[in-house]
Amino acid sequence: MSSLYSIGQMNQLGDALEAAEYTPDEVTKLRNYPELSSFKAVLNGLAQIVVIKHIVDLDANPFVPDGWKVEEHIRGGKLEFDPKKVALHLDEGQQNGRWVVGNELRKKLKNRSVYNANLLEFYLTHPNLIPEEWKGKYTYFWGTIYRNSSGDLYVRCLSWGGQQWDWRCHYLDYYFSDVPAAVCK
Repeated sequence: MSSLYSIGQMNQLGDALEAAEYTPDEVTKLRNYPELSSFKAVLNGLAQIVVIKHIVDLDANPFVPDGWKVEEHIRGGKLEFDPKKVALHLDEGQQNGRWVVGNELRKKLKNRSVYNANLLEFYLTHPNLIPEEWKGKYTYFWGTIYRNSSGDLYVRCLSWGGQQWDWRCHYLDYYFSDVPAAVCK
């Protein structure tokens, strides 16, 4: 490693990254970014950064697995995606090793602004936008409830399978412990 930069300069850079709310994971991504040299063009006025605005249509009909139907779909308008608008919520009954039956949890979440499965599909299409800290969690999208061909109710969740993101589902007559709901901040 070169000693081209002083410790003071590195501290200034660290302070600037922190002030810009970079997470440690984002700093690692920046370090490994293959086009890092292109940022010099931005600094020198030779290029500009264009922010991509993602619109998630929470009013659209959701994806429906084969043989299933939608029991409930809470529409939420057109969401200009901002990761700061999505929070993970655990009901009090799901914390500290406790559990809540899915149908009861569904009732408890009625007073929360839960996201529907369209945001789940958005995340699956844009996995780079899924927060790193969601790995190891099953994040549920309670705004869409499905009924399978046997008549049972299910809710879908986002999960990390070790290699990629995918969706799973959970039967509402079963227990939910320490698995958060995606809610609007």
